This record gives sequence, C-alpha cells and structure tokens, in this order.
Amino acid sequence: MKRALSKSKRHEEIRKMIAENPFLTDESLAEALGVSIQTIRLDRMEMGIPEQKERIKSVAENKFESIRALAFNEIVGQLVNFKLGEGGTSVFQPSKHMAFEKSGVIKGQYIYAQAESLAISVIDADVALIGVANIKYKHPVYSGDTLVATAEVIRKRGNKYFVWVKIKKDEEEVFRGKFILVSLDDRKER
Repeated sequence: MKRALSKSKRHEEIRKMIAENPFLTDESLAEALGVSIQTIRLDRMEMGIPEQKERIKSVAENKFESIRALAFNEIVGQLVNFKLGEGGTSVFQPSKHMAFEKSGVIKGQYIYAQAESLAISVIDADVALIGVANIKYKHPVYSGDTLVATAEVIRKRGNKYFVWVKIKKDEEEVFRGKFILVSLDDRKER
C-alpha cells in the first residue's frame, strides 16, 4: 500500500501537477495522489486553486487571445487547442435542452454551430462569413455525448479560406464539414 503524503507534500504535488496540466480533474488528482476527491477539493480551496472548469477558461482566454473573427465567448464549446491560420480543436457537451424531445437526438444546429464557430475562429481574418458549406451528419448525437471538433485550414486563395472540420464522439465521426470562408477585411463599408 502506498504511504500517504503529508499535507504540505500533497499541496506541492497538486501545484506541480496542475502547472503541468491545468485540465486535470479532481478525480484524476485524487487517484494519482491516493486520496479522496473531497480531500483534493479542500486542498484546492485552501491553496486558492480554482476548479478545473475555471482553470480551463483562464488558460484558454490567455492562450487564444489572437482569435480575430469572433469573441472568445462566441465559440460553441471550449477551445482546447488553437493556431491562427492553421487549425484548432474544441470540445462540446450538448445538454438535454438541445435535443428533440421525442427522440433525444441533439438538433443539428448545435453541432453545426460548433463546427462553424471553430472554422471562423481559426482563420486569420477580422470579419468572415461562411460562403459555402458542404456538410454531412453521419451519426446521431445525444445529450451527455462529448464532441471533439478539429478544424484544419487547408488553403487560402485571395480572401477565401478553405477549412475542413471533423467532429467525433469517442472515436466515431458524427459530422464533417468542408467550408469556404470569405474574409470581409477588405470591405470598406460596414
């Protein structure tokens, strides 16, 4: 049996682990350190470390401030990876109110919104619109499913950006979209 760390050593380990990976959950920390989730929560509160959701938001807001075409809070889902002009990744967990009442299937508008907002966020433009979208819904999504969207800027031609977005739940692709975005940066009237 693993010997329990003293409180000060545990605090030191928690700080170190969160500094290396701010996305760690209380459950992961508890398992790694051999203590209860409640102990981790009390330790975090005592040390002034916010919960995972707040840590992710803080890291994301600082790391992704170079997004140009959208405000950070307009992205559907949480942006977890991003490189302007190249691509990015977002994670989204649709809720029950986003589903059709009868079937429980998430409405396509929410899945499309994740793909569209990710595509717009990764291009290097101040103002952009979807000019053309070729999309395909491949499998149903239900509330509680975790959707991981990845966007890749395939090429740029003039004021047009070609972006491919794939959304998966687990390892199953549920949506794919090929977007041509039009940058309106050169437009004089607004």
